[in-house]
Amino acid sequence: MDMDLPQRSDLAKYWQLDKDTVFLNHGSFGATPTKILKKQEKYRQIIENDPVKFFEREYFNYWKKSIISLSEFINADPEGLVFIPNATSGVNTVLKNLDIKPGDQIIVTDHTYQACRNIVDFVTNKVDAETVVVEIPFNIKNEQEVVDLILNSVCDRTVLALIDTVTSPTGMKMPFENIIKKLDEENVDVLLDAAHGAGIVNLDIEKINAAYVTGNCHKWLCTPKGSAFLHVREDKKKNFRPLNISHGASFKGSAQEKFEFEFSWSGTYDPTPWMCIPDSIHHVGNMVNGGWNEIIKRNTKLAVKGREIICQELDIKTPFPDDMVSAIASIELPDKEIPPFSIEGDPLHNKLLDEYSIQVPIFPWELHGTRYIRISSQLYNHEDEYVYLAKSLSECV
Repeated sequence: MDMDLPQRSDLAKYWQLDKDTVFLNHGSFGATPTKILKKQEKYRQIIENDPVKFFEREYFNYWKKSIISLSEFINADPEGLVFIPNATSGVNTVLKNLDIKPGDQIIVTDHTYQACRNIVDFVTNKVDAETVVVEIPFNIKNEQEVVDLILNSVCDRTVLALIDTVTSPTGMKMPFENIIKKLDEENVDVLLDAAHGAGIVNLDIEKINAAYVTGNCHKWLCTPKGSAFLHVREDKKKNFRPLNISHGASFKGSAQEKFEFEFSWSGTYDPTPWMCIPDSIHHVGNMVNGGWNEIIKRNTKLAVKGREIICQELDIKTPFPDDMVSAIASIELPDKEIPPFSIEGDPLHNKLLDEYSIQVPIFPWELHGTRYIRISSQLYNHEDEYVYLAKSLSECV
């Protein structure tokens, strides 16, 4: 290909991304700024100076500091907030705490992240319950259509709904606040999958009042990998346990102390990713005048523009309204043929990376009988990168 690689934004200097790759996939694993990676190394040095002293005397203070910082950022009750390694662990934790009975129904959508759908199926199959899959068209007119489709699937056997903030494969920002409100009126609990939540949409846990919320910090808050949270509403905390049963099971203390200790001490692991949460919120938030509210607006605007550029180049109609786009956006590829699954990756994904130096995901989505390309927009991205991707795609599809 003869085109020169496009420029990145002026803020790209804060990251250490490969200068020879057009990186349009922040949504998969995030990308951590250089300053935060250096901070993580300092925390690791504190631990390794005396690991026993750290875990005996200092660990829980860092835990509490990060809990307070994150709870303020997402307006959550700090006493219901705990740290976990990823949102998938959060969904597992909630589903395995529920007393699901034969005949019960759990609602998911056909846009649900496959890992989370697998967890729901595992739990329902085990007790002869039912996974109810709500089909939501990719080409949809407005948010109300989504709300109506989900509400129409509720019955007297519905015990839980797994709802996304932003769907992973299809990049659709769900009207999750309205869905949660309507389901609450039907006495149906919601597990909000906010894997794409904090830092990509305005997430207000107190306001939405979902029974359970889990989300990653290593995506849009840009913390190191392995940093996520689970929030359990006060009325759901009794007898709520972590996946790993450890020392906390025999801990003597108040119900709140036991809840915190069971989750904070479920075995030895590297705590530095969530120790970096306060630093990352502060550092990234200061990159743009207006802080996080402006960052969310800026990234959304760029994703909308990027989607428009690609759709115009490929002569494709945008699938759903701009107000249902966040900082990720998917486009249905015109080539309807879905290649067989391979651990080596989708052929188009590999071609874009190997021949055009573009890192962007391609999702073969059998449930919809199609493939999606999903762009991300983060502060280091520039509009020219989407122009470059669009022109590259026009040569490939």
